[in-house]
Amino acid sequence: MEDDAPVIYGLEFQARALAPQTAETDAIRFLVGTQSLKYDNQIHIIDFDDENNIINKNVLLHQVGEIWHMSTSPADKGVLATCYNKTSDSKVLTCAAVWRMPKELESGSHESPDDSSSNPQTLELLCHLDNTAHGNMSCVLWEPMGDGKNIASLADNHILLWDLQESSSQAVLSNSATLEGKGQLEFTSGRWSPHHNCTQLATANDTYIRGWDTRTMSQVYCMENAHGQLVRDLDFNPNKQYYLASCGDDCKVKFWDTRNVHEPVKTLEEHSHWIWSVRYNHSHDQLVLTASSDSRVILSNMVSISSEPFGHLVDDDDLSDQEDNHNEEKKEPLQDSIIATYEEHEDSVYAVEWSSADPWLFGSLSYDGRLVINRVPRALKYRILL
Repeated sequence: MEDDAPVIYGLEFQARALAPQTAETDAIRFLVGTQSLKYDNQIHIIDFDDENNIINKNVLLHQVGEIWHMSTSPADKGVLATCYNKTSDSKVLTCAAVWRMPKELESGSHESPDDSSSNPQTLELLCHLDNTAHGNMSCVLWEPMGDGKNIASLADNHILLWDLQESSSQAVLSNSATLEGKGQLEFTSGRWSPHHNCTQLATANDTYIRGWDTRTMSQVYCMENAHGQLVRDLDFNPNKQYYLASCGDDCKVKFWDTRNVHEPVKTLEEHSHWIWSVRYNHSHDQLVLTASSDSRVILSNMVSISSEPFGHLVDDDDLSDQEDNHNEEKKEPLQDSIIATYEEHEDSVYAVEWSSADPWLFGSLSYDGRLVINRVPRALKYRILL
């Protein structure tokens, strides 16, 4: 019997990096990366057994430094990338590397070993993404739906595209672009679009959102004052190729059609502090999660701008047919609403992610090391499905 009650897991460390294991589509699994200055950092592999409502964990050592960002290969369950702080010559540099977890931990649905905390396992370093010339790495993005060989990294004001070769033991820089101009040029985050044959990336820097063509590394769109303050995160609608969500320090979530950069299609103002993370549900794009320094996670039903505005899938042709046919009763799109506000955290929530195995389940992570696993309310789930 599935239950809507949250399941909470506490790490002993502060943490801000959370990733679903993208290539694992059968078992519910999240990875959490720690930020500890005093101790060796760790990656906790969290397997959620939803039948028994329990969490199993395995721990990997990440001795190179505290983890700021983590992402997983879309094709290989065992491969992940981290951005981490490294101190050299009393300067702190944020570096990036690609790792492989031990073979026996690659697939989900593991039970916790009896001695997991006393006996953590080690990650195998596959390759470093060399950033000596490019500055601090803020994130590593995998080409969606790819074979796990193409990745992009954002380093200060550079976008770097890499080919992983020789079984990912070597990262070869294949293309790059540099942001020129005045003001804060460092990229804060980015997303690789699953549309347009995966040839577009979006980046955030300062109050700007920019789209890039990965073939030419030229800009394809730019929202100049997308937010009143720093843009923190972006995500693409998985079903509508021009739709993009953004969030920022102005406490707003905005939804854009990238063909009209001058104003958002919709704005949400439900949080009371900076919003760190925005995520579209992979299957039902009306479901949007946001996480904020107000310690809350909000699940919104953005049905009017989804691919199912009338409760069923429509494409642009259907809409124009409807306009031509005045005799038929005109359907009103369903109303947008806040579905639920989750208040299990007591600290800034830096990340929220949907499970890659169960479309109704998500994890959120606050800085005090609390991971909360929640479900979309059952009543809404059945309303969407039936």
